[in-house]
Amino acid sequence: MLEAIIQYSKDSWGIIPLMLVIFVIGIGVIIERYFFFRRSIKSGASLDADLQHVAQGNLADARKVAEHYRGTAQGKLVVAALEAGGKTEAAMEREVDETIMVQVPHLDRNLWVLDTCVTLGPLLGLLGTIIHMIQVFSVLATNSSQQVSSVTGPIAHALVATAVGLCIAITCVVFLNYFNKRIRLVVNQMELIKSMLVSRFATF
Repeated sequence: MLEAIIQYSKDSWGIIPLMLVIFVIGIGVIIERYFFFRRSIKSGASLDADLQHVAQGNLADARKVAEHYRGTAQGKLVVAALEAGGKTEAAMEREVDETIMVQVPHLDRNLWVLDTCVTLGPLLGLLGTIIHMIQVFSVLATNSSQQVSSVTGPIAHALVATAVGLCIAITCVVFLNYFNKRIRLVVNQMELIKSMLVSRFATF
């Protein structure tokens, strides 16, 4: 079995093992981002519910909320609003907007890896297909009376390379779109939290 895998890797000029490495990296990013957004969205919804019970101008309760959600992207908005306490509505909005701008890059961290996998997977699969088809024509050019198996083997390998590349692209593009949707949801949560903070702690 191991010898067959090694031989298959040699026949593909290392393309198939490289594609598998890319797939594993993509899966790692998918797992990390999935649990990140799961925690972030849950924290945002919970913080939203807690802020609704904070009375206007009640800094003590707001500090408790900020401490409870310390370390989350949404919790940093509460901290920014408290630090801007007493400022006008426009000034506080600018302070909180700056915090949102700082947090957005953390939301799409490593998603460029999935975008790269979507593009690179099919291209490497195509390259693997071309390599194996060249081998097929080399066999035919050497001796047209070769057995059918000597021709169908490289063709089968070519199809495997194409299939692996498509699997990488399909898996990564599905989760890339899913995570982009999660980013929009988190940003909407932060915009709602900003409005709640401004209405409670800005001076009019």
